[in-house]
Amino acid sequence: MLKQRLQQKLQQKLSPQQIQLMKLLQVPTVALEQRIKQEVEENMALVEGAEEEPAQDDSPINEDLGDQKEDQESSSDDEFDLTDYIDPDEGPDYKYQANNQSKDDEEKSLPFVSGSSFHDLLRVQLSWQNISEDENIIAEFIIGNLDDSGYLRRDTLAIVDDLAFTQNINTTEKEIEVLIKLIQSFDPPGIGARDLQECLLLQLKVKEQTETILVAQQVLKRSFDAFTKKHYNKIIRKLNIDEQQLKEAIDEILKLNPKPGNSLSESSKIIEHVIPDFEILHEDRELILRLNGRNAPELRISRTYREMLETYSDHKGKSTKQMKEAIVFVRQKIDSAKWFIDAIRQRQHTLYGTMKSIMEYQYDYFQTGDEMKLRPMILKDIAEIVNLDISTISRVVNSKYVQTPFGTFKLKSFFSEGMQTKSGEEVSTREIKKILQNLVDKENSQKPYTDEKLASFLNDKGYNIARRTIAKYREQLNIPVARLRKEL
Repeated sequence: MLKQRLQQKLQQKLSPQQIQLMKLLQVPTVALEQRIKQEVEENMALVEGAEEEPAQDDSPINEDLGDQKEDQESSSDDEFDLTDYIDPDEGPDYKYQANNQSKDDEEKSLPFVSGSSFHDLLRVQLSWQNISEDENIIAEFIIGNLDDSGYLRRDTLAIVDDLAFTQNINTTEKEIEVLIKLIQSFDPPGIGARDLQECLLLQLKVKEQTETILVAQQVLKRSFDAFTKKHYNKIIRKLNIDEQQLKEAIDEILKLNPKPGNSLSESSKIIEHVIPDFEILHEDRELILRLNGRNAPELRISRTYREMLETYSDHKGKSTKQMKEAIVFVRQKIDSAKWFIDAIRQRQHTLYGTMKSIMEYQYDYFQTGDEMKLRPMILKDIAEIVNLDISTISRVVNSKYVQTPFGTFKLKSFFSEGMQTKSGEEVSTREIKKILQNLVDKENSQKPYTDEKLASFLNDKGYNIARRTIAKYREQLNIPVARLRKEL
């Protein structure tokens, strides 16, 4: 049986404007220009460029970020006043581009270089070979299956099946192997190998066959597993060679290229430049924070749309159904443009406030650049200072960079957990990692320190740290275990 009843419910919902702001917070400066262009294309009421007549509110964002407060506007869905959209005193135009440098100095394009890939080079060499048309098709198919490193990761039987289904060519694994050998004879040496062992052997094969090269080939053929694990004593006993011979052979192996395809692939990749979202400068021993206005064009409400509303307001008494629909359409477009401009304004304020709090929290580090002076800092610390949610701070620091006198860094790199020393002082894990890296850099490569030894050194320095924590930090620093750091 159906019943009617009253029920009270409390819900929190994000408005479309808040969702738009959250999305904009995640966008780095380098991608902001594209996002703005997309909005301008979708909303004709939003215009990119300066107003022909001087706008009343023409101050850049960087001059008033610290003092300007956010204004919240409320509107009714049922009725509205047209003067809200045509009143010139409200300052609808908003300029947020930093004008501390000439527009001629700004380079908004990301340069890139183009070139031939190693696949193209292999096809050129293939065209020089005296082979049949079917063999040429099969060889091109094999070349197309090489990955970016130059390896053939597919099984020959799978290639046979693919050729039968896609090219209607019947072949055998033996014929495929012959063509693979042909491709492996091309430049660069090592191309077309199935694994690292074969790749290195192919490169040694084209070298002058000296005694050292012959020993290196034996090391890779008969003791490859021991070589990768640096079990040098096992190799010496198995191959019946001395330590000097092994050292010379390993030196030759280390000169080889484990990814022969990358040598040409790198030249054809797009070069991406990191554009910092913030800049920290030293002026008179004080830290100055600047928010990057690059890739941020001027935005304003379209004058055409304002004039349309003025025209409709003059004929308010003679409004037809079509005119009312036009008014609603224009109002929606102008509202959307205002919301976007306001979201950009709030984005800049949030970014500036968050970065300023990080700069003040890590003041000693930004003054000296010494990682040992980095304080333990988590997202919650900054969220409490700027009075924002942790998720908002996470969006702000995501994919953002800051340029300092000591280099350009990701904002995430300044966040780290804390650890107490034996004296009770709280230090950043970044400081411990820095000490760990220094210990490994200065160790004897013939007798590298084990994790237990490294933990002992840090404990002697006053850092209460366990061996398993050392292992975790070592992996984060991409430092291999002691056995793999050993050298002859």
